[in-house]
Amino acid sequence: MTKKILVKSLFLLSFLLISIFIYLKFFKKEIIVQSEDNKEEESVYSTNIIKDVNYTSVDVKGNEYIINSKEGEIDLTDSNTIFLTNVKSIVKLNNSNNIYIVSDFGKYNINNYDTIFSKNVIITYLDNKITGDYVDFSMARNSMIISKNVVYQNLENTLYADVAEIDIQTKDTKIFMLEENKKVNIRSINYNGNN
Repeated sequence: MTKKILVKSLFLLSFLLISIFIYLKFFKKEIIVQSEDNKEEESVYSTNIIKDVNYTSVDVKGNEYIINSKEGEIDLTDSNTIFLTNVKSIVKLNNSNNIYIVSDFGKYNINNYDTIFSKNVIITYLDNKITGDYVDFSMARNSMIISKNVVYQNLENTLYADVAEIDIQTKDTKIFMLEENKKVNIRSINYNGNN
């Protein structure tokens, strides 16, 4: 009888030791690893923000592109992309006047200088002013595509449209609606009562 009790006791003791071993080996370590990962993510995230961002680039034609921002945050998945806030940009073209772009937010690619401007975008060139919610600017394409709530103003007209595409070099501009059944709204500014 004592032999049976001894075997049962050893079996119970070994079962408890194996259970404790499994718990410590698999469950306890996982909790520790998880908390270390959170600390690492927090430290990476906190060092990801740059104050007073300034980039200047010149293309092969000698055109200069300057972009300034109050704050930039490097994209964790693509270190070539920076998310900007309070953005001001100048496009200095050879043999032409400067183009100024201002927006609340931007997304800048440091490799090809392509920039997405968003929210409260204002573009000024000479006596022309274009506002919209979204601008896709590309020096490689030599173009700016302005979309969403586009308003184009000059000394003579105000145009309301869905999209405006501008060739940066030639200043050729296409202004259009996305839906075929809708038309661009044009309002002429009245000078001295004459139209």
